[in-house]
Amino acid sequence: MSKIIYKDESYAIVGALFEVYNNLGSGFSEIVYKDALEYELNLLNIPFTREKEYAVSYKNSLLKHKFYADFVVFDKIILEIKSVENINDKHVAQCINYLKVSNCKLAILANFHKDLLDHKRIVL
Repeated sequence: MSKIIYKDESYAIVGALFEVYNNLGSGFSEIVYKDALEYELNLLNIPFTREKEYAVSYKNSLLKHKFYADFVVFDKIILEIKSVENINDKHVAQCINYLKVSNCKLAILANFHKDLLDHKRIVL
């Protein structure tokens, strides 16, 4: 069995996600869940940066457009928040791109679906 990367940190993040979901339930837009999660992470003293900007390098040149990760938690985990019917390949690809430009090794993709909180670990 392989070792789970950032196990304790992931557990803390997922706990915060469930706390938000248990208090707000379903039906809100992404921004509401992000605001609540920011509140919860602060309450738990979990270090994070919200809307962290990343530049994309191409042939030793920085491109004009940037990526903005919803959260970078513990300075090493990308946390991407969705409020959609289902997580799909496009959402996973988005997280993989964030991992590439950030040099982080783990992303957690969380979806505040109408019926449940779904989350997926993406390791690069």
